[in-house]
Amino acid sequence: MTATNRREFLQTASLAALAAGPLSSGLWAAPTDDWKSLFDGKTLKGWHKNPQRIGHGTGGRWAVEEGAITGEQDPPGSGNGGILLTDEKFGDFELLIDMKPDWGVCSGLFLRGNDRGQCFQMMVDYHDAGNVGHLYGEGTGGFNTRCFDINGKYDDDRKLIGLQTAKEKTAAEVGAVSSCTPAAWLKAWKVNDWNTAKVRCVGADPKITTWINGVKVCEFDGTTSSNEGYNKAKDKIRKDLGTRGSIAVQVHGGTGWPKGAKCRWKNIRIKKLS
Repeated sequence: MTATNRREFLQTASLAALAAGPLSSGLWAAPTDDWKSLFDGKTLKGWHKNPQRIGHGTGGRWAVEEGAITGEQDPPGSGNGGILLTDEKFGDFELLIDMKPDWGVCSGLFLRGNDRGQCFQMMVDYHDAGNVGHLYGEGTGGFNTRCFDINGKYDDDRKLIGLQTAKEKTAAEVGAVSSCTPAAWLKAWKVNDWNTAKVRCVGADPKITTWINGVKVCEFDGTTSSNEGYNKAKDKIRKDLGTRGSIAVQVHGGTGWPKGAKCRWKNIRIKKLS
């Protein structure tokens, strides 16, 4: 195979892999012109903490450990959290990100976020009565598209050995276009391992779709949603968020975050759609 043919083959394979859906952690395709890395795996260059205190705290503690961004309360167990945001702002995009939260943390993936902590959030509430993959209006009225809770299964020493779900709702009940079933989510999620999220966000009143390890979790359309909380806050959301914002990751403030627990993020890539 000539060098030119080999290069064309690698580019074609990379695009095909990305089109097929999220890639398992560590198995990223070669870079393409369409996808941009937001994290160099070594530093927090291109990211910043919330510059002023927000509801979750003064910013949290962020570091790069073993090629991943780690977030925890600052100091651990203090209740002081915050967010880490990209300096660059994005409008319509697709995002791929690997995540590994410790059990018990309440984190989130922020979409079109701002320094005040407002955003569309993909929940990463990895604790009893939590949820990972559905959407929440952070600082914008608190609309919620959660279709089920997740809860832990424990051994006799209270060590997490699995997950189960509860409080199932239909997509129609929460004003979403669609939601995966609890059984599909449980099959997709890897306990005590890395999991890949994919998010697509498009439009002024956005259509947001989320996937976990290739399984579509939630589809929401802001132009047609019957979600009462969203529709009550729609004018505020338009004003506060506009159509562009940062990608951010969260350390929740308060006493619920276990002392010393962390949420980890890596392989963060984005494709601009506008």
